[in-house]
Amino acid sequence: MRINKEHLEVFVQEVFESKGFSQEHAKIVSEGLVLSDLRGILSHGVSRLDGYLRLIDQQRINPKPNIKIIRENASCATLDADGAIGLVSAQKAMDLSIDKCKTIGSGWVAINNSNHFGIAAYHAMRALEFNFIGFALTNASPLVSASHGIERIFGTNPICVAVPAKTENAFILDMATSAVSNGKIEIADRAGKQLEGNWVKKQNGEYGKDPSDLKNGGSLLPLGSVHANSSHKGYGLASWVDIFCGPLSGANYGKFVPPFVAYLSPLPNLPGKGIGHFVGCWSIDGFRDTEEFLVDMDSWIQHIKSTEPENNQQMQIPGEPELLHMKTNLKNGIFIEDSVFEKLLDIKVSLNIDSNIL
Repeated sequence: MRINKEHLEVFVQEVFESKGFSQEHAKIVSEGLVLSDLRGILSHGVSRLDGYLRLIDQQRINPKPNIKIIRENASCATLDADGAIGLVSAQKAMDLSIDKCKTIGSGWVAINNSNHFGIAAYHAMRALEFNFIGFALTNASPLVSASHGIERIFGTNPICVAVPAKTENAFILDMATSAVSNGKIEIADRAGKQLEGNWVKKQNGEYGKDPSDLKNGGSLLPLGSVHANSSHKGYGLASWVDIFCGPLSGANYGKFVPPFVAYLSPLPNLPGKGIGHFVGCWSIDGFRDTEEFLVDMDSWIQHIKSTEPENNQQMQIPGEPELLHMKTNLKNGIFIEDSVFEKLLDIKVSLNIDSNIL
């Protein structure tokens, strides 16, 4: 099933407005979710819509948050998101980071009391239109074990950095610190396929190939997967993200991060507030002339892409596979899995969305 980008955005915006979101906030959420599908990241797009709605119904997402600065200096700040959906709170934080960057050359904002924020690239890429370097982190529901561990202790804890270029495509690294994102496990589960690599550890500590092993109490492995492939590096990166998004912001951390699924309740006696994020940006001209840097970025990208590929593969920089998905989806309509489309129709009926878009 393929759906026109603008039609899908209008539908998602109508859904969130029907749940009490302001037009501004509903538009931010809609753009973020549809961008994920547009870039081919099906795990974080409209397939998440029903999950967000359940959290709203349980009052774990606040449709009308009073997002406020609770601590600030010239370059840094911390926001209390007041239970906002993370797509909104992180965008507000990124705007504040950009304002600081315009004034003093960099801006860094931590966010607590928030919720799932979609793809990290949605926030980091916000800096590109100002020729700034953008940065975004978030912690997430505990699904990932530490290196040598079995217990779920971290989220997939993604990292994104977005770097502008002059005429070449921007460098956009958006990666989970787990072996794969949870969304890839969900996609395999929906398709009834076995997992391709050693991505999941069963509850008993053995490696599993069945997507249901994760649902049945197992855990995702850190980036690197098995110990011989340096899983301690993914463990270290996940820890870094968790520290910046948890203790630094005042949000929860580790196993205390509230679960995304509505049927699981947050643990009692939480040490922080909600889910945490950390975003920021740098102004290039604090390091060198911006125009010269952009030209050199073009040269760097061309240099990387000119290296000899294996098996006649096309050399790409991070962000280009997603850009190719965008071009295809803009031309042909955004690909939506049949099972996800059925859920969208169910949502339309249940919320009495008077729209012929779907």
